[in-house]
Amino acid sequence: MKITIPQSVLTVTVAVSALVGLAACSDPGASTAQIPVSTSGTKTFNLTPDQDRVAVTKDPAAAALVPAAIKKDGKLTVAVTLGAAPLGLYATDNVTPIGNEVDIAVALAQSLGLEAEIVPTAWADWPLGVASGKYEAAITNVTVTEERKVKFDFASYREDKLGFYAKSDSPITKVGAAADVAGKRIIVGSGTNQEAILLAWNKENVAKGLDPVDFQYYDDDSASSLALLAGRADLTFGPNPTGAYKAAADGKTKLLGTVDGGWPLQASIAVTTEKGNGFAVAAQAGINHLIAEGSYARILDIWGLSSEAVKHSELNPPGLPAS
Repeated sequence: MKITIPQSVLTVTVAVSALVGLAACSDPGASTAQIPVSTSGTKTFNLTPDQDRVAVTKDPAAAALVPAAIKKDGKLTVAVTLGAAPLGLYATDNVTPIGNEVDIAVALAQSLGLEAEIVPTAWADWPLGVASGKYEAAITNVTVTEERKVKFDFASYREDKLGFYAKSDSPITKVGAAADVAGKRIIVGSGTNQEAILLAWNKENVAKGLDPVDFQYYDDDSASSLALLAGRADLTFGPNPTGAYKAAADGKTKLLGTVDGGWPLQASIAVTTEKGNGFAVAAQAGINHLIAEGSYARILDIWGLSSEAVKHSELNPPGLPAS
């Protein structure tokens, strides 16, 4: 199945957005510029326009659940934010949208007997676009929150994970609890979920008499990567998908542990739809079909995200509470 890209977006070139929304709130500085295919890492990523996507079959039962208003033109219009590999980015032609979110959107549409129309969308614009019906779905790393559930319906398709990464030759072997970050120099995004978790862990450590965390903040991903590789920081703590992509592509960093994005609660990434229009039910059925037939697992593996797979899609799963 081909992707239809609206003519209005065909002139868009590669841009790394500062508002990619990689956590429950948008995460300035969390995006990562496109990393060329490399043989030095552990995985090769196809960044060309020719994606040779995983074959998907139509599920008649799921397709029957698609609301008539969405089904009538045979297309599923999906908002996807580009600029953060491996979730969404432009291919080497600077025109074609690729990435895990694009593949999920294409596969979901195909499972429902529809054609995916991918619309590159700034993170700040998807809520109004979905609520107004401009986009029939947003598949752009949206975390389910109780506040968002007031305005939108959701069908989960990935776990929300944050990752601790260090230089490949770092002597640090594991980070999974508060005590593991005591005294460490850690790069984290200001105002993000991961900063809130790190602040809570640091408070716990200080109360126990352990060394405090040395918080480090950078304005862009390139500067933070350079600081880590130069030894000016011990760890980075941020969205796991981008960290995993960089580690796999260039082999310069390694994963030391993941934490739920809503720690201490579990957080879900979900297809986001207009409240009450019925499409979330169809999306849930379509994703569960992809999981059952195995195409879902193959898509996540292509982009190095197998560790974030869900066993089944949930309709409007528990969301993170308002902060």
